Amino acid sequence: MNNNKKSFFTGVVFGMIALFIINSFVTNINLLYRRFISKDLTIKQKTAQIHSIVDRYYVNEYDEEFMEDMMYKGMVASLKDPYSYYMSEEELKSFLEDTEGNYVGIGIMVNLTEDEKMLINKVFEGSPAKESGLKVGDKITKVGDKEVDLENYQDVVSDIKGEEGTKVKLTIYRESENKTFDVEVTRKSLDVPTVEHKILEDNIGYISISQFDRVTFDQFKLAFDSLQNTNGLIIDLRNNPGGLLTTVNKITDMLVPEGTITYIEDKNGNRDYHKSDANYYNKPLVILVNEHSASASEVLSGAVKDFGVGKLVGQTTYGKGVVQNMYQLPDGSGVKITMAKYYTPKGICIQGTGIEPDYKVTNPKDNSKDLQLEKGIEVIKNWQ
Repeated sequence: MNNNKKSFFTGVVFGMIALFIINSFVTNINLLYRRFISKDLTIKQKTAQIHSIVDRYYVNEYDEEFMEDMMYKGMVASLKDPYSYYMSEEELKSFLEDTEGNYVGIGIMVNLTEDEKMLINKVFEGSPAKESGLKVGDKITKVGDKEVDLENYQDVVSDIKGEEGTKVKLTIYRESENKTFDVEVTRKSLDVPTVEHKILEDNIGYISISQFDRVTFDQFKLAFDSLQNTNGLIIDLRNNPGGLLTTVNKITDMLVPEGTITYIEDKNGNRDYHKSDANYYNKPLVILVNEHSASASEVLSGAVKDFGVGKLVGQTTYGKGVVQNMYQLPDGSGVKITMAKYYTPKGICIQGTGIEPDYKVTNPKDNSKDLQLEKGIEVIKNWQ
């Protein structure tokens, strides 16, 4: 073996030894650091240290209250559940006002679409939204300068509301015309008309429920009582995003015979049953549903279908088979969190699947005809 080869192999050996020594040194330093310097921090300690770093070194001004709110929002957002979220005191107050059925706003109902935009599914008659030309099917992509997405959905819903007489700028995408435009709408105090009713051809009663608020049961009962002499009833739950379980249970009790309307089950397997009495609507009954009929709408639809007292017409429902509860904190803020799943009378959880209608009917995109309503009328007429 010549000297060059000896030198090469000697270098390799010494290199390996040096590498081993360096690795051992680094490993030992790591262990020493973790043992004597590094330590695990509690959430409270880590939060305090991060706040101290920001407060001491961050070069710009910042909103400490906003930082705190975002921290709490992020904690609940980490669940990756679109139905669970933290609300500040102001947001919680607005939320509670909504469920009462009156608020200051522009007179629309919305839900979040798969592409993370805000879909208008109801425009109230005589509302500022109606006067500004907004239509069902319009998508709100921005509120002011704030883009609509999954993370800030509740924030932008709150931003649409405000003080009476003030204006809010909305960026709208109208798919039917393939155009995007801005519109300014003036907010005003509104009583939410959650129920509308009328008599259709052949003396068929029609009731539309836009959402299930505290005021909805009284509104529904007035409409229901006024239609007792009709030949049948169509209840329209299309684009109804849901609402209060207590409200929908009272309405469903009027429509189905004695038994279980629904039951909810929590993470520990505890069940809470909601029952109906023996009195019910014993005439032809049709429920209109579509892909935006969700939550409480599906409680009513599922009970009517499982009891076999009515027919569902339209499209497969949204598929929200979970229940949320609001937990108010001592400082006035709150957390709305998914705490149970609900089941139809036959023990079916429709989370992620929805409820299939008895008659599947699709309306044209241009809304030129309401084929679903036409089919509902036909079903009532030919009731066996």
